[in-house]
Amino acid sequence: MKVSIITITYNSEQSISDAINSVISQTYPNIEYIVVDGKSKDNTVKIIKSYGDKISKFVSEPDKGIYDALNKGINMATGDIVGFMHSDDLFANENIIQNVVNKFNTNDTDSLYGDLQYVYKEDTNKVLRYWKSGDFSLRQLKLGWMPPHPTLYIKRWVYEKYGSFNIDMGIAADYDTMLRFLGKYKISTQYLPEVMVKMRVGGASNRSVKNIIQKSAEDWDAIKRNQFGNIFTLVFKNLRKVTQFLKK
Repeated sequence: MKVSIITITYNSEQSISDAINSVISQTYPNIEYIVVDGKSKDNTVKIIKSYGDKISKFVSEPDKGIYDALNKGINMATGDIVGFMHSDDLFANENIIQNVVNKFNTNDTDSLYGDLQYVYKEDTNKVLRYWKSGDFSLRQLKLGWMPPHPTLYIKRWVYEKYGSFNIDMGIAADYDTMLRFLGKYKISTQYLPEVMVKMRVGGASNRSVKNIIQKSAEDWDAIKRNQFGNIFTLVFKNLRKVTQFLKK
């Protein structure tokens, strides 16, 4: 089973090496690693190129934002399943992809997700929040549950059949996609009960009050667009974040 892992970058010179090393150090051998750069103006491209053929596919060109870049990566992917490693993130250990593939091989599932830790930028061993996903159900999805997107691995045919990210959304296209796949079209999913990804704090959706308000508005738009959930879905989705600080 081939796994396509996509990293998107823009002026990521301070963290891109950690992300790349995290991917290429995985013990699972059949990984197609795709890096999509948004025409960085710092040393990001130079760093990426220094890895040579350890990166399967690389492109550096202007894009229309995060989700446009992710869509480019999906279109370039040839793996059986597709996942993402953002330029500020890293895998929790070198066996994550092997564990992902084992789970896909032993369970008839269209997708898979796990747990995520928010860690400090200066010390990735220090945990700020612990996103323990738990088992999936449609009821939980309607109550604001969602899997951490960086841990979500989906069979490539799902993107081909049901579409990829809506580039008109600036922050919440990942939630929109998950509602579409899991809620509207009801693809199957499995929970891998382990920390898969460490995410440095400061993501696009949580950088300011303005961004949090924008994300909530886009979340509500995603709920209405996919005709899955209601206003309580949005309320409980935001409340669930509080428990992540209690589990660290």
